[in-house]
Parts: sequence; structure tokens; C-alpha cells
Amino acid sequence: MLLAINANNTNVKFGVIDGDRIVGEWRQHTSGMRTADEHAVWLLQLMQIEGIDPKGIDAAIIASVVPQATFNLRRLCTRYFNTEPMVLGEPNVKYGIQIKGQGAGADRICNTVGASVLYPNIPMIVVDFGTATTFDVVDEEGSYCGGVIAPGINLSIEALVNATALLPRIVVEKPKTVIGTTTIACMHSGVFWGYVGLIEGIVARIREEFGRPMKVISTGGLAPVFDGATAVIEQIVPDITVRGLIEIHRRSTK
Repeated sequence: MLLAINANNTNVKFGVIDGDRIVGEWRQHTSGMRTADEHAVWLLQLMQIEGIDPKGIDAAIIASVVPQATFNLRRLCTRYFNTEPMVLGEPNVKYGIQIKGQGAGADRICNTVGASVLYPNIPMIVVDFGTATTFDVVDEEGSYCGGVIAPGINLSIEALVNATALLPRIVVEKPKTVIGTTTIACMHSGVFWGYVGLIEGIVARIREEFGRPMKVISTGGLAPVFDGATAVIEQIVPDITVRGLIEIHRRSTK
């Protein structure tokens, strides 16, 4: 079995994969201060609840955009699962795709590989609703062509609340009407429909610049919030990042 770890700025996602089947998935708030022992206490208990034997794990792969967390995640794998993890960005990792441009984070590479495996030979835009909202462009050959990084919706809410004296903190949700009749309703409308406008506008400009039809899918923790809010997003694929990790591990070990 494979232990796949995806460390993003907000959450660390752990997945256990048996063959091609994801048998367990869990999220933990990201902290660069959390030790390998603390990771293990939490993860091993969750695996026990799901009936997963830790001794069955014989490989691990880590994608991290939080360097402070990578050391202890690597230590978790070596100490508690007796396996040296593959870490994206190291020389032994084979993505099997062309990366056009510079600075693509590990999560965006995983999204690209996952998209190219799930939807081969189809140009795509992967919208990832995370700490940042990213738009990853994938061509017919499965290459990463670049994309867009926008502030995440929760970051925008925090900025709005911190920069004003009277506006309260809100939870993202779809408002019943566009025109709000209370301060909170106005905030919900501005945040939600403002992001729908951002999504539709950026996707339209990417498609125009790309010059060919493109499929649009979404992923990330907040993707379900926008389900059905815009026809631009055709499908939510919550496990596309871990699917990319699985494929990268396969390509690097065959």
C-alpha cells in the first residue's frame, strides 16, 4: 500500500492507496511545528478506526508547498512506516509530463498529472479552491502550460474583516438573493457572487487565449460550495491531487 501526503498551506491531506483504490483519506491542519510523533499519534489512530494495518504500507510519496512541514512528514514515513518517501522536487521523481514555465508548486503538478490521467488528450482547466484559488492549464498532451493564482476566498474574507471596524467574520455559503438586505447578507453576496464572477471571467479569458475548447473541473476544500453556481465548472473531482500523486509514484518506480 502507498501512503500519499499532500501538504498545502491550510491542510495536510493523507491518503492510503491499495493498488488504485483509495482506502482512507484524512485532513489535518498544516503546522510546521508539528512533530513526526504528533502526526503518528493522530494518523495511526485514524487508520485503526478504518481497519487499515500500518504494516501494509510499503511506499510513500510527499507533495509539499510548506517546506517547514516536509522534514517531519518525511520523518513520519521513515520512523513509523519504515519507508523512505519519494518527495516531489527531488531528482528521482519522474512526472511524465512537460512543465512549461517556472515555479509550478507540487500541488499544481499533481493536479496536472491527475487531470491528464483521468481525461487523456483533452485540454483542461483545473480550478483548485484552496488557500489560493489556482487555475491550472493542461494541454492535449498532458503538459502543464501555466495558469493563474488568485487570493483564496477565505483569505479575501480575512482581509475584509481585518481591514474594517464593523464587518463580522462570515462562513462562505451561497446567498438566497444577490441583493442583500442586511450587512451579513451583503457580505455573503459580495464574497460568493464576486468569486463566481472571478471564476467565469478568468476561465473565459484562458479559453480565448488558449484558442481551443477546454474542459473545466474543480477540486479543493471549497469546491462543493460553488457546485451548481456556474455552468463554467463542469465537474468536481475531489481526489484529482491524490490521483496525480499515485500516478507520479507509479511513473517514478516502474
